[in-house]
Amino acid sequence: MKKVLLTLLVLYCSVHFASAQKREIAELFDSLEYRAELQATLAGGEHNPLWLNANRYGMSSLKRANGFVRGSLERPLSYDDGRIWGVGFGLDAALAAGFTSPLLVQQAYVEGRYRKGTLTVGAKEQPMELKNPQLSSGSQTLGINAHPVPQVRVALPDYWTIPHTKEWIALKGHISYGMPTDDGWQKDFTNEESRRTTHTFLHTKAGYLKIGKEKIFVELGTEMACQFGGKMYGFSNGQPVIIENTQDVKAFWHALIPGGTGEDEHSSTYQNAEGNHLGSWLIRVTYDTDAWQIGAYADHFFEDHSSMLMLDYDGYGQDSEWNVKKESRYFRYDLRDMMLGLELKLKNNDWLQNIVVEYIGSKYQSGPVYHDHTELLSDHLGGMDNYYNHHIFTGWQHWGQVIGNPLFLSPIYNSDGQIEVRNNRLHAWHIGFSGKPIAKLTYRLLVSYQTGYGTYHAPYIPERHQLNAMSEGTYQLQSGLSVKAVIGIDSGKITGKSAGLQLSVIKTGIL
Repeated sequence: MKKVLLTLLVLYCSVHFASAQKREIAELFDSLEYRAELQATLAGGEHNPLWLNANRYGMSSLKRANGFVRGSLERPLSYDDGRIWGVGFGLDAALAAGFTSPLLVQQAYVEGRYRKGTLTVGAKEQPMELKNPQLSSGSQTLGINAHPVPQVRVALPDYWTIPHTKEWIALKGHISYGMPTDDGWQKDFTNEESRRTTHTFLHTKAGYLKIGKEKIFVELGTEMACQFGGKMYGFSNGQPVIIENTQDVKAFWHALIPGGTGEDEHSSTYQNAEGNHLGSWLIRVTYDTDAWQIGAYADHFFEDHSSMLMLDYDGYGQDSEWNVKKESRYFRYDLRDMMLGLELKLKNNDWLQNIVVEYIGSKYQSGPVYHDHTELLSDHLGGMDNYYNHHIFTGWQHWGQVIGNPLFLSPIYNSDGQIEVRNNRLHAWHIGFSGKPIAKLTYRLLVSYQTGYGTYHAPYIPERHQLNAMSEGTYQLQSGLSVKAVIGIDSGKITGKSAGLQLSVIKTGIL
């Protein structure tokens, strides 16, 4: 009898466990969020206007006539907020006309969460930090302008309060490694007649510290990235050159910890940090009330030590000791290049809810002179930083769109097949408005004006000016169904003159 009862108990537990497992697996595919979108754009002029193309995670085109049918299925991690663990995944693809490819897989990822930490594998659109994603011109390092890169990403996505600080200090951040997907695009764009790269790796990391509580708080952060490894195809004196960069375990380590220990494959006398390093220092101060919230922020971009620390070593010896560090001597650089922003949220005013004003200055770039120490002249000057460009890698871009702020002219605008940013020295003002004048209608307006100076190596003479503007309205027809109309206008000699109209029909819901 005991054996029979024990057998029944084991059988019951097995069936119950299997049933529970089936329920949990079924839950993963229950109530999936879907989004379907039909979009068409028609423009006249030189290109599709900037703000009909920029800050859309690369889901855009410069061609004057373009469009797509896009669909996505997603299970957000938020579905498991009540659990210690969570599972999420998503697939987002489009059939397109007038784009770089007729089939675009924009997102394809799986992710898991344990307590506050997450692991994401695949391509996923990651949000922009410390700025308004709808109204800002964009972050200077980790922006929302280019296609997402497939990666393995470990993150603390939401602020975690540090124990024993009386809830005054919290932190968040991420570390990732991935591989860009634009090798084929680079080959087609350059027609194999100018510099391109294949099979490079991308490393990004960021950390943010929040100090303060609900009414007033300060956020400090840094965003850093490194392009490394892979193979560069270029030309020297008209002859083809191939450079294979290191991509062993040490290369991954040197990408994580920048410094003088890594070395590009072509280097000999001078030893450089592994790959193309860049990043930003960030700060935001926010004051919150019941009726309004105001935030002021700054984003300082850097390409190397001179702009990162505003100091660079300049104490080398003479003659036979020309490459030996002899003195405690440094050259100081000015803190000139900066993105400054102000955001105002009006909580009780529907017709005007958000205002963003930004200024971007990038003309200095550590000065107009670069000289690395030599046997004849030991002085070291680290100027001409050449933002978003690099002498081996194809710069801070993916599929021709800069990964940072789109007011820096993306390589996709170049008509000669050169993958480089040709306007990175600029002064620009940007303003954005958004609101909800009636119950079912929301809008946003973006206006940018810049004076461009080209680059130090190829300056604009004379300087060029550009106005980019956009007006967007979204109307909710019924639950989950909306239509959106966008008008864009460009005028100037940087992105050119154009005007365009973009129409979208969007359906969202739960399966």
